[in-house]
Amino acid sequence: MTSQPINWHGEAANLTFRNNAFIDGKFVSAQSGDVFDAINPANGKILTKVASCDVADVDIAVHSARKAFEAGVWSRRSPAERKKVLQRFAELMYKHADELALLETLNMGKPISDARSIDVPGSANTIAWYAEAIDKIYDEIAPTGHGALGMITREAVGVVAAVVPWNFPLLMACWKLGPSLAAGNSVILKPAEQSPLSALRLAELASEAGVPDGVFNVVTGLGETAGRALGLHMDVDIVTFTGSTEVGKLFMGYSGQSNLKRIALECGGKTPHIVMADCANLDEAATAAAFGIFFNQGEVCNAGSRLLVDRKIKDAFVEKVIAVGKTLIPGDPLDPQTKMGAIVSKNQLDRVLDYIEVGSKEGATLLSGGKQHLTETGGYFVEPTVFDGVTNSMRIAQEEIFGPVLATISFADTDEAVRIANDTIYGLAAAVWTDNIDTALSTARRLRAGSVWVNNFDESNITVPFGGYKQSGFGRDKSLHAIDKYTELKTTWIKIRA
Repeated sequence: MTSQPINWHGEAANLTFRNNAFIDGKFVSAQSGDVFDAINPANGKILTKVASCDVADVDIAVHSARKAFEAGVWSRRSPAERKKVLQRFAELMYKHADELALLETLNMGKPISDARSIDVPGSANTIAWYAEAIDKIYDEIAPTGHGALGMITREAVGVVAAVVPWNFPLLMACWKLGPSLAAGNSVILKPAEQSPLSALRLAELASEAGVPDGVFNVVTGLGETAGRALGLHMDVDIVTFTGSTEVGKLFMGYSGQSNLKRIALECGGKTPHIVMADCANLDEAATAAAFGIFFNQGEVCNAGSRLLVDRKIKDAFVEKVIAVGKTLIPGDPLDPQTKMGAIVSKNQLDRVLDYIEVGSKEGATLLSGGKQHLTETGGYFVEPTVFDGVTNSMRIAQEEIFGPVLATISFADTDEAVRIANDTIYGLAAAVWTDNIDTALSTARRLRAGSVWVNNFDESNITVPFGGYKQSGFGRDKSLHAIDKYTELKTTWIKIRA
């Protein structure tokens, strides 16, 4: 017996939005009473008005987090107890998966099929994975002489401020929450003002699972107010941030102006997607190249926005990419058949369209797309766009667009491909397609990027770290390595008299 397909429009009509900040276990209005609009990018209409927190609200949230941390209601609970709570948290996320997916789609514009099959399961799995990791991370005993015992132990860093972007609101939150909570910290989550709704529901589910009051707070607000207040707060121990390099640099400055808090950054990217002439399966590579830039409307930090193709196969290969792109026409995000949704906001729509104009003015050849789509809906849709004849010095090759815009660059040999790939301020990710194992391994080693995919694009799981080189930031999300950010190492040296 097959289940009936979900009527997502019907579910959306009956959805209740949490729209106040979540501090110390309660939903509360901003102290000022200010609010901001949460917009549905598929039609430009207001979903709800959300509490716009400022310095006063951040101070209350930080005090709540610090109080809970010092009281030990979470930080000193046994690993087994924290594990059980986070397992229940993950189970509740799975139970409410349809609701969480709907919140992502309505507030951010991504296709409901992606939200339901990728974002929500990936987020719940992240919490479940870190729950399982809690009682499997051991401390160390140093190799000392007989007269001493040297212990190396991990301790929670304290109060974590997690500032996350709008492109994967739930998943990025869980990449921060999982290791932070597993280590015993208290967390203040600041979602992007464009997409706060799933974070508020997430906090409610965490509380239901047994996360104590004050251990997980959500402060909604603008980056220049709530985000800045977290960055400058003297009682925040670490800011973990995913977003633009420009804002990442602001948080570095905030740290120096305040208490020298730890900063962990996952910032922008301009990923080179390299296709060698000896790639045996060009159809597979072309599909990966198209989805690598058009998935999630191109609003992906590691999107394969620079397509580097051997000039011997470039024209034929680009035609294959365009053909795949034409199957990804933007549509209603609540339609399960839609493969490409809406750009998150009017501001971001204008940014993407401006870059398309810049590409043409700089001399690149617009081969496909380039226009706003479905304007009659009031939504923010852009066609999959492909430029050819791009040089790596052009702005569309150097600057992060964060939209469905592909810049195609040709190369003569592997050395030139690597040189072009590394000629960027970013170093988040890269990919190479080749059937020569020596070329694959040597190229992967020469690419200055935190992740390198060989004969695939953007495939991984929670067991491997994610983060960048250069101005893509530092520190890693995912894997056991992420826990390093949220713990302090303590040495205890004990003299043995006997």
